[in-house]
Amino acid sequence: MRSVLLSCVAAVVLSSCMNAESKPATKAEVPKATAPQAAAAPAAPKPPAAPVNKAASEGTEMPVWKIPNVPSAAEAYYAPDNLHVIAQTQDPQAKKNAMGRPGSLTYTFTDQGTDIRRINDTGQDACSYFFPDMKRLIWTSTKDNLDMPVGNWSDQSDYPQGGELYTSDLNGKNVKRLTNNKFYEAEVSVSPNGKTIVFGRQIDGKMDLWTMNPDGTNQKQITNTADWQEGAPFFLPDNEHIMFRAWRRSEFGKVKPTPMTVFTIKKDGTEWKRYTFDRDMNWAPYPMSDGRHYVFVKPVTETNWEVYLGDLAGGPPRRLTFNDSFDGFPATSPDGKKMLFARSTGPGFMAGMYTFVMDISSLGLGPDKYEKLNPKWGEPMKDDPKPTASKG
Repeated sequence: MRSVLLSCVAAVVLSSCMNAESKPATKAEVPKATAPQAAAAPAAPKPPAAPVNKAASEGTEMPVWKIPNVPSAAEAYYAPDNLHVIAQTQDPQAKKNAMGRPGSLTYTFTDQGTDIRRINDTGQDACSYFFPDMKRLIWTSTKDNLDMPVGNWSDQSDYPQGGELYTSDLNGKNVKRLTNNKFYEAEVSVSPNGKTIVFGRQIDGKMDLWTMNPDGTNQKQITNTADWQEGAPFFLPDNEHIMFRAWRRSEFGKVKPTPMTVFTIKKDGTEWKRYTFDRDMNWAPYPMSDGRHYVFVKPVTETNWEVYLGDLAGGPPRRLTFNDSFDGFPATSPDGKKMLFARSTGPGFMAGMYTFVMDISSLGLGPDKYEKLNPKWGEPMKDDPKPTASKG
């Protein structure tokens, strides 16, 4: 497997690259959709089991627990109720991936491992997200392009070109297809006010960010650079600015791990700014509801990746996870009290990948601490700036 994961949808590959000890879903673990629970959640529940904390040798983690009863699932995002989660999880009924292993399908469940529902049952799925009204979901799937090559969700030269975007209700019914062009379309999320969808689209090997209305109309390209490969976009709380990461096509495979930079851009494609300035892999950034902070991933060593807390105003990041192997795909709850992330639980790097929850309430970075994006933060970017060095 490559030394760097190339997109948010690499979770599909991660969940299928686990060692033989990783147990795929059984039929009993693939329930039919059930009636939805009430959207309003009670007070933050207690962890279902004693916290799991693996790496006290270098630092202390806030309380952490593994979500029970759910098959291998790396990339996950919270619903507006701060309780339900959407993810693509390993499923034996999914189309097999490029390595001949089971692919993944879209599921929802609570962070207590209850109310498990499979949303889609055909093809292979990737990134997914809740609409803020808690009535609809958006997800990526190859369900209507099963005749196309399966591709590889984590290889930029072989992304599944049949990946399209769909919406459905919380039971996987009333499905509507939003894209229909057989490009690679994934890495999707929704603005907090529910008015704009942002996603990644690859055309002829070139990855850019696009926006559209919730019904699939008014599709607009908002980045257009020859070298930067933009992806994994998420709206800031202001509904105007989008956070994402990008790497350079010209550096891929030549510099390892691939250098990645954290950016923001307005939804109209203006005000493109950068917030990381090193040559590290600053990967998988996710904005917090206070409008100023974000969580992201940096490799400590080639086989030890950790989650950090970043600040758009600048300053050194704070390390949040301490694990001897892989921690990644961080995403925080809207109330700023919990963080989802993927953790390797097996004997090797990325072995036994499951979704965990960290209680980050002690950080005090919820919406009550909201700060509007300050124009003094970050550094303005020119279109397709040239790299300053060839090696990290």
